[in-house]
Amino acid sequence: MSGRKLFGTDGIRGKANVYPMTGEVAFVLGRAVTSYFQKNFSKKPLIIIGKDTRLSCYMLEQAFSAGVCSQGGKAILTGPLPTPGVAFVTQSMRADAGVMISASHNSFEDNGIKIFDRTGHKLPDEIELELERMVLDPSSIPVKVGDQLGNAKRLDEVIGRYIVNTKAALSPQYTLEGLRIVVDAANGAGYKLAPMVFEELGAEVIAIGNTPNGTNINLNVGALHPEACADAVKKYRADLGVCLDGDGDRLTIVDGNGTVVHGDKLIGLCGKFLKDNNEIGPANEVVGTVMSNFGVEYFLQQQGLTFTRTQVGDRYIVERMRQSGALFGGEPSGHLVFKKYSTTGDGILAALKVIESIRFYDMDLADLTKIEMFPQVMQNVHVAKRVPFEEVPEIKKAMDHAEAKLGKEGRILLRYSGTEALARVMVEGKDNKLVNTLCTELAETVKKALG
Repeated sequence: MSGRKLFGTDGIRGKANVYPMTGEVAFVLGRAVTSYFQKNFSKKPLIIIGKDTRLSCYMLEQAFSAGVCSQGGKAILTGPLPTPGVAFVTQSMRADAGVMISASHNSFEDNGIKIFDRTGHKLPDEIELELERMVLDPSSIPVKVGDQLGNAKRLDEVIGRYIVNTKAALSPQYTLEGLRIVVDAANGAGYKLAPMVFEELGAEVIAIGNTPNGTNINLNVGALHPEACADAVKKYRADLGVCLDGDGDRLTIVDGNGTVVHGDKLIGLCGKFLKDNNEIGPANEVVGTVMSNFGVEYFLQQQGLTFTRTQVGDRYIVERMRQSGALFGGEPSGHLVFKKYSTTGDGILAALKVIESIRFYDMDLADLTKIEMFPQVMQNVHVAKRVPFEEVPEIKKAMDHAEAKLGKEGRILLRYSGTEALARVMVEGKDNKLVNTLCTELAETVKKALG
């Protein structure tokens, strides 16, 4: 990601109305995206524009749409729609590109823009870099005038297309009848349609996090704050809880005991389920990232599956899947990608496949996810500057010391966040006390050197 000025690991993201997440940048990016697809695909590109429920989405949606129209494209505004819904509708309507305005799990003050190509896949690095060059030099974008200008319209009914497609991911021999499910939509993009999906498949739904007001997205609810869902599961004696994040592309699952299920355990369960149903693909591979626990890798190996790691980000998981032919991959954060049904992470769809595995094995989720994890500790450290860790002598010395202590029964991962001014310090090993000690020591060293 070196050399980038705008795009991070998942599009452009920042504080709304502060550079680069301003209406001015969104306008020029709308022009750049339209110009790129004009040059390569279509004279009047069709661009799908979705959003979550943040207050700033109104500003950025209109600005981006104005950029599309200024450049001669056709914009379709969907209103609130999960990220996987934008990807699906882009592909379904044979649009040239899809745009999601969302900062995912971040608080409402932030926002972001991520872009999909006509196949519903996130743009590769080289295209993002070309768009970045155009945004930073708007004079490189040809100006359109007269009848060369485009238009825009709002098309709320595309949501129905996504609901139908998502429901189809549940195998027809199963329903959700007899299940009581708490659905926490994080006051985000899935606030209306997520409960609908589960209800239409037969479940009794207790909905929370479904009253967005522009400023409460992800606020003490959703995938990063599953406590409210866990309390509701216990209060209503539900069978499980499903927590989405603000843009609906990831999930956290709560079992019937009110216990939050680790994302890596869901990866292990779904990998085994797909293999037992001959849906794992010819590669016999599950794709994860460097953040996944050794425990899930060991579990999948016991199932006869290969676990391949990529850098952090579901886009890199999907890139690997497209290369190898793998049909499933995921991150411990809750991005689960079922390639047979979706081109990106989808929290609602993933929840349906987890429920299908419960039906298939006829076991409680708590029993299905008894997958032993290695002790793993991560600390986030605020940094004032980003320097390659290996170029900072005191950090390199601390890493060498920690690696020597862990030996072959552990590992260390240092990386910078793609969206925030944070360094993430992760230590994993068999000895819980040692792992905690080493992580704290290493985090303190990073803080002193870069904070």
